[in-house]
Amino acid sequence: MNPTLRQMRALVALAKTGNFTLAAQYMHVTQSALSGLIKELEQTLGVRVVDRSTRRIALTETGNELYPLFSQMIDDLDRALANIADQAQLRKGIVRVAVPQLMACTLLPQVIAAWRTRYPDIRISLSDSPVEAVTTRVLSGETDFGIGPERDGAPQLEARELMEMPFEAVLPPDHALAKRRRLGWSDLAAHPLITLRGQFTERLLANMTTGAADAKAGGADTLRDLTLRPAHEVTYMTTALAMVASGLGVTVCMPYAAPLVRLHGLRMLPLDAPVLTRRFFVYTREQRSLSPAAAAFIAFLFDWVGAADNPAGALRPRA
Repeated sequence: MNPTLRQMRALVALAKTGNFTLAAQYMHVTQSALSGLIKELEQTLGVRVVDRSTRRIALTETGNELYPLFSQMIDDLDRALANIADQAQLRKGIVRVAVPQLMACTLLPQVIAAWRTRYPDIRISLSDSPVEAVTTRVLSGETDFGIGPERDGAPQLEARELMEMPFEAVLPPDHALAKRRRLGWSDLAAHPLITLRGQFTERLLANMTTGAADAKAGGADTLRDLTLRPAHEVTYMTTALAMVASGLGVTVCMPYAAPLVRLHGLRMLPLDAPVLTRRFFVYTREQRSLSPAAAAFIAFLFDWVGAADNPAGALRPRA
């Protein structure tokens, strides 16, 4: 005993209009087709739902009982289908993204502002996180995806490379090195270095060792005895920048941090000998489909990062 959706719509249309002609027009079918749907419904239920006469039609007791139930079910279904259509057509929705705290206050606001000019009715929920918490929030389902630097692999995550950027030095404008156009890593060795805790510093020092070995193999002597020992390790780059502004040392960060560096009145200088880069990825849960809004935002993000006139600038490593 399973009435079809068309049979339920036929009963509701008949109850609302009071006759077969108007009900058929309401459903955009012929009168005979509507009559057939009502007969099918009665056969399915095993009871009459409409009393017919040459002058009028009236719902039976069963029909009157079913009408409000069918009407509510159809209204709920239509609202749900309309909502799904709006999401599929990017007319509404929400995108939940986790990013490191520094990226949340520099790069992502620019992306979100550009997105809103195209999709003003899709809300972006931005979760500014410690770097190590980005993938955790993706795995837990708290966010649809995350953006962050390369991390040790997790079998439940898929990673797509978004961009690769070079490290740059950050120092006060009156620093002894501030008048230089470029710096080598060896230039930083004599100054207190402020870095981030965890994998940021571990990977940086590992890359430094690799870069030094490559340089030595190539005949360069500048990195032979290079060692960088962090004087301070903090959780957030915003803290590191504030400490640099207070004259407590120098730090290194990504070019996308330039707006915040300028806000602190600091200088950014390219670092080479060697050029060390950091890759950033979009992390999603493995074998989990994204909502249309989340998938569209990721595609928009890749296009925005790859645009030649990208307002953030320097999103690719220098040649």
